[in-house]
Amino acid sequence: MTSITFTRQSLERFEQDPRRALVLGELHARPFPLIKLPRALVVLAFMNADHGARDHQILSDMSVRRGVPPPAKDARTHAFPFGKGKLRWERHTEFCTYSWEGPVPERFGDPVAGHPFGADFEAPGPLIGGVHLEMRPNDAEGQAALEIFDRTSFCFSVMEAGLAHAATDFRQDGDGLTRILVLDDGLPPARAGALAMRLVEIEIYRTLALLGLPLAQSVGPEVQALEGRLMRITEEMKAGPGHSRELLQEITLAAAAVEASAASVLYRFGASRAYDEIVRERLAAVVEQPIAGQESWSAFLKRRMAPAMRTCRAVEERQANLSEKLARSANLLRTRIDVELEHQNRDLLSSMNRRAQMQLRLQQTVEGLSVAAIGYYVVGLFGYLAKGLEHEGFPVSSTVLTALFVPIALFAVWMVVGRIRRRHVRPAEDGEH
Repeated sequence: MTSITFTRQSLERFEQDPRRALVLGELHARPFPLIKLPRALVVLAFMNADHGARDHQILSDMSVRRGVPPPAKDARTHAFPFGKGKLRWERHTEFCTYSWEGPVPERFGDPVAGHPFGADFEAPGPLIGGVHLEMRPNDAEGQAALEIFDRTSFCFSVMEAGLAHAATDFRQDGDGLTRILVLDDGLPPARAGALAMRLVEIEIYRTLALLGLPLAQSVGPEVQALEGRLMRITEEMKAGPGHSRELLQEITLAAAAVEASAASVLYRFGASRAYDEIVRERLAAVVEQPIAGQESWSAFLKRRMAPAMRTCRAVEERQANLSEKLARSANLLRTRIDVELEHQNRDLLSSMNRRAQMQLRLQQTVEGLSVAAIGYYVVGLFGYLAKGLEHEGFPVSSTVLTALFVPIALFAVWMVVGRIRRRHVRPAEDGEH
């Protein structure tokens, strides 16, 4: 069997699908950083208000000032040294993140020094999330740092199959950052980087997932008002067919309002579902194990996020059901209007038939009068002829001749008029067939 060795030159002779490089590069678009402990991370997430144009400009200026080439226009990640640490940028669908990794402060909870997010930092868009994460040894000092968290929302679990413990209270510190503490029990750099980024993503994505809740709460009264409007329309439909066309116009306007309302929340609700699913995936990826007597991350987020997500789904389902019910009501009204039109057409045809019959009888009456009138004139003309014959000595008097001619004249005129009428009626009947 002959073996074939592929080289780059041998593959370049094939036409390349333009999507191949994008698909292959997606697997390595956001690699986890290698973190040697102890280490601190400060992560800020900003919404892309202008599709990332301002974000790219700010990042390019920061890179140039640090002597680093700016990122490409279509770059998804970019990193360069900053102070005693490293700044890492990532672009997502509707937001971007700036992550700075550097040395930990003296004590957990103290402000982190050396990060780029000071007074000189220009935000690329509205801030949506921020995290202050520290990875420290699991010793007496690390255990003492757990006391800084708020006990009413304290979450503490074993992560990475026993290689770390992670704690948070999902509350913001004085800088507006969510505090997360990871206590190391033997994490290698690769696992430490993966765990740190997954915990950061849990915080950012759970914030993004909950963006649908305020929208659901604002749309809820509108949906309720439209449901009441539908109920009133259906009650009027039950009353009778008196205002079917007015009701159809009103129900059409209500259906348009429902579709506009559903379109206004379509993207946000879909994004919330996707972000909620990502949070679940990240919680599964950190291999969390609950600690007896402590609330786990999964239990806390499930208890706090599930009602909000159910609210979003409930509003979305109400919009879909309302749209379907309005469509059915509109179909019923259209059917009722069609039946009313059929009844009107039937009555109109009946009226037209009656008028046609009356016209026929009138025409027959006129034909009878026409025969009498024409016969009268024909008999009159014949009377002049009979008088001439009597004057010339014809043995029968003109009066007798005229009297004998009257039935003949009427019959002849009647035959001629009938023939003319049949000649006009036959083409009309042929046209109908």
